[in-house]
Amino acid sequence: VSDLRPSALPGSFDVSRSMFDLRSPPHRFMKRYDSFSSVPSSTSSRKDSQGSNRSLDTITLSGDERDFGRLNVKLCYVPSVEQIWITVLHCKDLSWPSSFGENPRICVKGILTLPKLVQFKSSAKEGCNDIEFMETFVFAIKLQSLQAVRLVFKIQTQAPRKKTIGECSLALRELSSQETDHWLDISPPSK
Repeated sequence: VSDLRPSALPGSFDVSRSMFDLRSPPHRFMKRYDSFSSVPSSTSSRKDSQGSNRSLDTITLSGDERDFGRLNVKLCYVPSVEQIWITVLHCKDLSWPSSFGENPRICVKGILTLPKLVQFKSSAKEGCNDIEFMETFVFAIKLQSLQAVRLVFKIQTQAPRKKTIGECSLALRELSSQETDHWLDISPPSK
């Protein structure tokens, strides 16, 4: 695990370079692809049961409709050493039920769904709406094995009690030596 916050590496802004030499290939010439495209929000409204218009912003969502936020991660596979590089960047617009406490300690648990699960966990941060992690996890696994599985992320509280706020995942079919950037919508935890 490498802590790659800018304060730890002055002058380096690429958080997922090699942990041995942060200015060396294979990452130097990589193109970046952003899988998230923002859509401008509209000022749409709908009528409630009394027939009056309300802005969608004022409608309180409950249960599965609630927006739990998004997780930003970067992925890269280095064929020469058969390693997958997973960088957990940050959670944005994160929300959790009030029963979880006002400022719980929050971490991101990752799971590669191989026959023998590979699990990892970020350090715990104080809960807020936008949490920066900037942590990279490296595993030596053959590409063929990874392309058939999913990478699952669970956003969890560590204190006061261990609970799962939400989860998200992505398939690794397109995993390659080109670093990819992903924004994943966090959903309620599966039962």
